[in-house]
Amino acid sequence: MDIMEGELRRLGSGPEAEDDQRRPFLVRVRFAAQEPALVIANARAVLTCVVEQTGDWPESKRWPQLLPAWFIQRCEPEPAEPDHGEPFDAEAWLRRWQAMSPEQRAVASQAPWTLSAWLFYFDPTEEGAGDDRSWWWWHAGTDESGGGWVQVATTGWPFGSGSLSWLIKASGGTDVAYSP
Repeated sequence: MDIMEGELRRLGSGPEAEDDQRRPFLVRVRFAAQEPALVIANARAVLTCVVEQTGDWPESKRWPQLLPAWFIQRCEPEPAEPDHGEPFDAEAWLRRWQAMSPEQRAVASQAPWTLSAWLFYFDPTEEGAGDDRSWWWWHAGTDESGGGWVQVATTGWPFGSGSLSWLIKASGGTDVAYSP
């Protein structure tokens, strides 16, 4: 079973005994929400749709029809196309991000993401970073404090977690905190 098939299975039913035999590096992400089970269901719905598409990645204009409308509505509108018709430049965005101070990144990370910026981290084509993802859904649940958690397999600590944070926030979670 490849990594995407395993992730799809875990999105639907959680980890199985065979998953534990791999002993991946797991990180737990806690969040607050009025309805943490709904946040988890929302995140699962969005991520399942995206992971199902990795074999035949859709054009950007198709995503609004594939993903839940509530997710599209919570994303920041795409920047206006430049007059010369060039699409969003993810590499230029990444250079700007890397040039920011930690304080600037903290402020920017609280803002909604555009759909294209979020999908970039899952896109398996040569234009995207999806062939080099750093986290995969493992498990999720609610806890006795009334909050929720999502557990992901990662490539190590720290890892590129911004796309996961936005998924949780767009799904209705707040106060996202990570613990290895």
